[in-house]
Amino acid sequence: MMPKVMVIDDEPFILMMIEDKLRRGGLEVFTLRESKNAVDVIRREMPDLIILDWMMPEISGISICKTIKTDPDLTKIPVFMLTAKGQEDDEKLGIKCGVDRYITKPFSPRILLELVREQLGNK
Repeated sequence: MMPKVMVIDDEPFILMMIEDKLRRGGLEVFTLRESKNAVDVIRREMPDLIILDWMMPEISGISICKTIKTDPDLTKIPVFMLTAKGQEDDEKLGIKCGVDRYITKPFSPRILLELVREQLGNK
């Protein structure tokens, strides 16, 4: 069974670019443009890894990450945070909230795929 990655970002171009790269890399990918139902969808799909945008209109990626990391059923799911916020304090906040990998935009889709594969190990 292919590893399942959920990508949550409100920017269609970013979603499409990541989805394309990960699918070509042999991963099953689910995308979500709205953050308001994200946790419900995560509970339903139970992905192996989540790629999450920090800044979204309804609920921030940090809030979603906090919810994931404090839920006993979801806490083990690795979370990669994508963000244009490249300040050291922002990164510290992300890590404090349980982010497994902090990736600043712009980023290389190829490197993102490598990081995802590395995180998933042999799944």
